Amino acid sequence: MPAPTADTLTLPRMTPSPDARIRRVKSLTTAPGGLEGEGFPVRRAFAGVVKTDLDPFVHMDQMGEVDYAAGEPKGTPWHPHRGFETFTYLIDGRFIHEDSNHGGGTILEGGTQYMTAGDGILHIETPPADLVESGGLFHGVQLWINLPIAKKRIAPQYQDLQGQDSAMVTTADGGTLVRILAGEVDGHQGPGISHTPLAVTHVTVAPGARADIPWRSDFNALAYVLAGSGTIGADRRPFRTGQLAVLVDGDTVRIEADTTQDSRTENLEVFLIGGVPLREPVVQYGPFVMSTDAEIREAFEDYQRGRLGTVPAGAIQPHRAGQPKAGA
Repeated sequence: MPAPTADTLTLPRMTPSPDARIRRVKSLTTAPGGLEGEGFPVRRAFAGVVKTDLDPFVHMDQMGEVDYAAGEPKGTPWHPHRGFETFTYLIDGRFIHEDSNHGGGTILEGGTQYMTAGDGILHIETPPADLVESGGLFHGVQLWINLPIAKKRIAPQYQDLQGQDSAMVTTADGGTLVRILAGEVDGHQGPGISHTPLAVTHVTVAPGARADIPWRSDFNALAYVLAGSGTIGADRRPFRTGQLAVLVDGDTVRIEADTTQDSRTENLEVFLIGGVPLREPVVQYGPFVMSTDAEIREAFEDYQRGRLGTVPAGAIQPHRAGQPKAGA
């Protein structure tokens, strides 16, 4: 798992309050598998979770982990979005992005793509041609972040944030690495501009170590296991790869890694996120996240009439194994 790393002895340390209240587990669910885009495997991390517990988040997929043979890597074709933000974090592999608002770039290992769909946008996410031809390891997360009603129709925006942009901190004993991919944790600021208060982190806990992570009491807290096993919360509930814990009532998240991990991972890897709930109506249908059924219908009509943008001339398209590379 080659996400950006660092010597924890050199990193700033988080400082939980002496009277910290450890959050307890409200629910623990296991993500079912599925297929996304052109057919790449995902785990639906939020399946079975009460929507009010997810707020301000709407949807999350763990993409992979899959080791593709030559010719197998897949992405998504051109498609629309309106009313929310997509946050894509790539742990292994590479993805290229292009959109109808002239945003784009290559997401490298450890990097993030933060796209505000706002009023409407078309975009594509696909592996580059050389990766399709060679195959290789692919692993990442895509998170959908709701926009407040007052910001649902703002202008689209694209932020290309690579791994070196992430803030990295550790725990008092240096046994945990916390990558702050967006937002703020314990006064440590991650990269990018968020339209609602939140924190998005990748937490790596060494075998046998315990992490007490300060967490704003007005944030919700969702801890999803990317790899490994351990316990979560004040009640030390066991959790493992593909499981999501909803944590409530407190200002600190406690994660403990099992002393022995499985053969696929050295550490316990957790995607820990949270934000201030918007407590607004949410209607999500396909690629649109709005507040009413009428707004969903309007989004589909606007897409069909080309009001969400057009695919640029000469735009990238999904590469198929054996076909000439673009421009060749």
